[in-house]
Amino acid sequence: MRRGRWGSVEFDELWAWSDDGLVRVADLREAGMSGYAIDARCRSGGPWQRILPGLILLHNGIPTQRQRRSAALRYCGADAVLTGRAALAEHGYLSSEAAGDVHVLIPHARRLQSMDFLTVERSARMPNPVQLGSLACAPITRALLDAARRITDIRTVRALISEVVQRGDATPSDLLAELNFGSRRGTALPRKVLEEVGENAHSVAEIDAFELWKRSGLPLMLPNKIVEDSRGRFLARPDGWFDDVALAWEIDSHDWHLGAEEHDHTLKRRATMQSAGIVVMATLPSHLRLEPGRIIDNLRDHYELARSRPRPNVRIRPDTPG
Repeated sequence: MRRGRWGSVEFDELWAWSDDGLVRVADLREAGMSGYAIDARCRSGGPWQRILPGLILLHNGIPTQRQRRSAALRYCGADAVLTGRAALAEHGYLSSEAAGDVHVLIPHARRLQSMDFLTVERSARMPNPVQLGSLACAPITRALLDAARRITDIRTVRALISEVVQRGDATPSDLLAELNFGSRRGTALPRKVLEEVGENAHSVAEIDAFELWKRSGLPLMLPNKIVEDSRGRFLARPDGWFDDVALAWEIDSHDWHLGAEEHDHTLKRRATMQSAGIVVMATLPSHLRLEPGRIIDNLRDHYELARSRPRPNVRIRPDTPG
């Protein structure tokens, strides 16, 4: 960057020189800008702002989440790693994109204070970072569990784990191994969720569905039972089954961006059930969390629909494990 030219005509050059609008005060000083000129631009009503100590953002609006994450890593140093929901957002999890604090890991020997939107955690077990664009991020399993350890609401923990497991980025056994290897602080809720996965359902999203069924007031719903026709031929293994009215509840894999082959299999399974006279309700996993009231109403409506027609001659296969 050319030294000593700071008129408005130089703004494009200065922005291009920055990292997405972020510049270090030290670099501005080295390029010839005085401390007074920097302070003047960062005063209330000025065109710039100080986003973290030693870092300037070249506009006075609300920083983007990416600018916050980038600023956090630049402030914390070359050995810092994004984790928690900040890292999950960089891994492509849109549900974490708007999370407030930026969670950063630094080596245990260092001393650095959390401030404003930045949460600093010292770690004796620094992960091998995954480079996503210009940002160093913890791997999925570490990022997910670092986020889950700081959450006190089990439904939110379920939602986070559900998203990662359903997309196939980690298995429950991967997550349990990470829990056992890492810090025990704050692990009670993620451990409970992973136990639920192993004992009560084949996916975390199904646990959310089971919780909504409990609130619906409807008769017994059975998870993951094999349903067969009157001749004993396999029809499907729906996520939830109301045997009294032959209603199947399917958690639709399409919300988790699985491949075309998996989605095609889901549609064929649904068509097989419907051909046998089974009423099928399909729900996106994200809707379980975002619209629980509407999902409960839909479940009750589907139950009434199933009850209003003659029950088809289908049955649960005897001794099907849950």
